Amino acid sequence: MEIEIESHPSRYRHWKLSFDGPIALLQMDVQELKLNSYDLPVDLELSDAVQRIRFEHPEVRAVIITSLKERVFCAGANIPMLGAASHPFKVNFCKLTNETRLAMEDASAHSGIKFLAALNGTASGGGYELAMACDEILLVDDGSSAVSLPEVPLLGVLAGTGGLTRLVDKRKVRRDLADYFATLAEGVRGRRAVEWRLVDQSVPKSGFSRAVAERAKALAASSDRPERSEGVELEPLDPKRSAAGIDYRHVSLRRDQARRVAELTVRGPVGAPPEPGALSPSSWAIRAFRELDDALVRLRLEHLEVGVVLLKTSGDPRWVLALDQMLASNRGHWLVREALLLQKRVLKRLDMTSKTFFALVEMGSCFSGVLAELALAADRAYMLEDPNRPTSIQLSPLNAGLLPMGNGLSRLETRLLGERDRVEEVLAHRGPLSPREALAAGLVTFAPDALDWDDEVRLAVEERASLSPDALTGMEANLRFAGPETMETKIFGRLSAWQNWIFQRPNAVGERGALSLYGKAGQRPSFDLRRT
Repeated sequence: MEIEIESHPSRYRHWKLSFDGPIALLQMDVQELKLNSYDLPVDLELSDAVQRIRFEHPEVRAVIITSLKERVFCAGANIPMLGAASHPFKVNFCKLTNETRLAMEDASAHSGIKFLAALNGTASGGGYELAMACDEILLVDDGSSAVSLPEVPLLGVLAGTGGLTRLVDKRKVRRDLADYFATLAEGVRGRRAVEWRLVDQSVPKSGFSRAVAERAKALAASSDRPERSEGVELEPLDPKRSAAGIDYRHVSLRRDQARRVAELTVRGPVGAPPEPGALSPSSWAIRAFRELDDALVRLRLEHLEVGVVLLKTSGDPRWVLALDQMLASNRGHWLVREALLLQKRVLKRLDMTSKTFFALVEMGSCFSGVLAELALAADRAYMLEDPNRPTSIQLSPLNAGLLPMGNGLSRLETRLLGERDRVEEVLAHRGPLSPREALAAGLVTFAPDALDWDDEVRLAVEERASLSPDALTGMEANLRFAGPETMETKIFGRLSAWQNWIFQRPNAVGERGALSLYGKAGQRPSFDLRRT
């Protein structure tokens, strides 16, 4: 199934994006659905809009998200679509949606872009979850507009994009009140919504527009975004498709359908890095990671049968390390900051992708600096030890915490958890690490010699591809996020657990399940009432 992942404001069908100085206005207007229910294209447009605001409009300091429809903000996911979709699509849809929410929160925390949800009508399910991803929520007090998470009473599932976690962890709603709220299909409105911390303000309709403008202005005033910088326009990626796979300028994706294996190759930069002021969307630091991001989304949505992804790199490590040094030394520059934040988000996308990743460090590889993060992110890394075909890995300042995982730690810290002295020793190493040094440092899993390389890699890939994909998804999600738990790791950990259970239970998706029967007049779900 081929999906149009890239978008552009000129092609938006479900959002209207406009600007007024430091304030951007994102208005939701889903064409096919009168309640602004959303599906994958709606979310892909929202993701594109947030990305473009970051890069193309550095003057924007606050974003108002609202609806163009009367008396409704957003009713959440398109339930008939969700009910009829395959299980893998449900899981990947919810995961992608939540990554967009997290990108908004990341923009608030690190880019100085604050988000204000202006609920001019009812926000339910995923619509309220979108509001909770914002810094503040204003709800119109018109006697009927409410916020709700009705998934439990109406659908037999849960708030699928981090709703319950954000409710208690982010908005600090008391757990007993959250319990009642999440079983109340009609939701909560007005003063009670404010008292329970479900929204920040409830404003009469007559003063709603003025209150929204005032709060957006106040949020914008707290931003450190540059006032007079020129934005850079993101260029189309234009991936080239063939029977063999997909090719971008710096990234290639090859698929072996019979083996259920894909090769994902990232080619390193060529030449000295640009000065910070000369950084552009065509620069490798931005372009390569946008391409990698696009390839990862396609792997999830278009290549469900792929179980194992072999991560490869090529190029000259010198240019990667030089570029990393430039970025690390100039991260106060707004565009350098956005480039680093983009790299961080894309690497997190890899962390969250339910595929097995094996990194292969071969002759000609370029697993250095930021590209070493691919090896550190992999479930295993194999490094060829052959004096006739030399290989190496080298770290840079970007490996020291500038590209953290969802647990707040660097991938190196997560790999060497509890070994702080060893982390510092590896980071202090000057020059490339040979296979034996990389193995001793914990940067790779195995370092086969030339005699064993082909067979050891082949057997590892064949064995992995033969195992239960469900068991592997659970195993990998448990092992990838060692260390402290954060709101982000909670969301994805719970997302993986409940979706791969509740979404397959008859109580939700059976012939008489709540999700299957939703909206069908006169039909009520039938539940297996045994608790498990």
